[in-house]
Amino acid sequence: MIDKTAVIHKNAKVHSTVKIGPYSIIGPNVEIGENVFIHSHVNISGNTKIGKDNIIYPFASIGNDPQDLKYNGEKTLLEIGDNNKFREYVTVNPGTVGGGGLTKIGNNCLFMISSHIAHDCNVGDNVIIANNVPLGGHVTIENNVIIGGNSAVQQFTRIGKMAMIGGMTGVLHDVIPYGLSTGNRNSLQGLNLIGLRRAKFENKDILGLSEAYKEIFATKNINENISRLNGSFQENPLVKNVIDFITKDKKRSICTPFS
Repeated sequence: MIDKTAVIHKNAKVHSTVKIGPYSIIGPNVEIGENVFIHSHVNISGNTKIGKDNIIYPFASIGNDPQDLKYNGEKTLLEIGDNNKFREYVTVNPGTVGGGGLTKIGNNCLFMISSHIAHDCNVGDNVIIANNVPLGGHVTIENNVIIGGNSAVQQFTRIGKMAMIGGMTGVLHDVIPYGLSTGNRNSLQGLNLIGLRRAKFENKDILGLSEAYKEIFATKNINENISRLNGSFQENPLVKNVIDFITKDKKRSICTPFS
């Protein structure tokens, strides 16, 4: 059902099962998949592709121009997967030419009130971003991350899978997979052990990760500490994910207990 007051451009590709509430506006280059529910007063524009079973709440703005002064109207993209919830006043911007031209959001995510996904961000699956959290441009959020309310994530920062960010945290440093990070300027507080157990990882792998964590952050020379890890640690899939994340090319420093 599409409300009679909604404005749908004739070139927009909107599946017949989509519901659109009063006074919402859908632009010409928008594609919306099956069973999407768009509440009232939503604006969806730009070169935006939205998958199926998403819910977009009132006053959200999806696909409008990036907040980047270098952006000059180039054709860039926003891709959104399936079964996401965008609560009131959420804003999501497409990519920029300088950042690869694509902002991408995966599946089963929740973006709470007034959160912001900036240009060229890459957000994985099962991510929860709480109220009033802005992601700066070029941020990468891996799967199953939770970011607490009123936090802010600096541009080019990476947050590894299943990491948790405490509320009101300023994220200036990359957070390792399975890490817990808090603080006015974020530091590492340990591992998300509860999340790992709930995800049913093997207990021996969790214990191995806990031991490896102590070794990796024993001193401020992280790369040297990693080089001293023995083979049993290297065979642990959780430890391997952490090491791969740390040693990957990056723009930001790694968040540590010493940050």
